[in-house]
Order: sequence, then structure tokens, then C-alpha cells
Amino acid sequence: SGTYTAVIPNAAGCDSTITINLTVNYATSSIISPTVCNTYTAPNGTVYTSSGTYTAVIPNAAGCDSTITINLTVNASSTSSITASSCDSYTAPSGAVFTSTGVYTDTIQNAAGCDSVITITLTITSGTSSVLNETACGGYTLNSQTYTSSGTYTQVLTNTAGCDSTITLNLV
Repeated sequence: SGTYTAVIPNAAGCDSTITINLTVNYATSSIISPTVCNTYTAPNGTVYTSSGTYTAVIPNAAGCDSTITINLTVNASSTSSITASSCDSYTAPSGAVFTSTGVYTDTIQNAAGCDSVITITLTITSGTSSVLNETACGGYTLNSQTYTSSGTYTQVLTNTAGCDSTITLNLV
């Protein structure tokens, strides 16, 4: 860069003085190391889906080549499925709570820091309850438990679906 003067003969054979204000622009280079999930779009618009070392060339601020070395790590998302049965509600791996039978999608982070999409095929079974109003002299036996005084008693058993069956006994 700088100012330079050159003297050359013109068409008439006389001296012609030329002043040159010269600016020299330089190419630049840089290194980046992105870690991404699944795909990466480089600064030049190229899309990469696998880890590796790549080169992208784009214009720098001076209009010269900027060569970018890309040390790329591409991690993968994952998918899995769960078939589950639960009583009354089900808590998915993300903490979402489902209360009815259906097919659900749950997303959590996998070990690589990317999405892990889980398809949950869920069956929800309900607990049952019943109320017994009984009068007894001397005692009343319900499911091998004998009660000898008036009051309200509760028993929790397992129903045929494997869920809680709550029996409320009102004994007079």
C-alpha cells in the first residue's frame, strides 16, 4: 500500500506523470469448530451431515478471499419407542403426565445433547372404588379384616387390572 508516481511518455512523446494511490487488500483465514445436531450449514451455504474437516471460502470485508477451516462434529438425534401400562396416569421421561390411553411423542435430550424422540404407546387403566353401608351386631368382617365398632373404614386392594380398588365401609 502507498502512493507511487510513474513517469511515462504520452502519445505526443511528452512526459506523463501518473500518481497511483495503491491499497493492497489481503486474504484472511480462520478456524471454527462447531458441534451440531444432524446438519450444519457452512458460511458459504454448503450443508454437511457428517463430522469432518471442511473448507469454506467467502469474501471478507475487503472483498478478498476469506478461507474458513471448519472442524465439524455432527451428533445424531435418536428415536425409540415405549409400550407402557399404568394406573390412572403415566409420567413420561420428560416429566409430561398423560391420563388417557393413546400414542404420544415425548422428546428429551440424548447423551450427545441432541433430541431423543420417544414414541409412547400407552394404556391407562383406572382404579375403582366402592362404598359399603353395613349394620352389624358384634362385628363385621370384610376381606379377612374384622371391625367391632361403628365408624368409617377404608381398605385399598388391587383390582383385576392391577390398579387400586378402594373400599369405603360405613359401619353402623
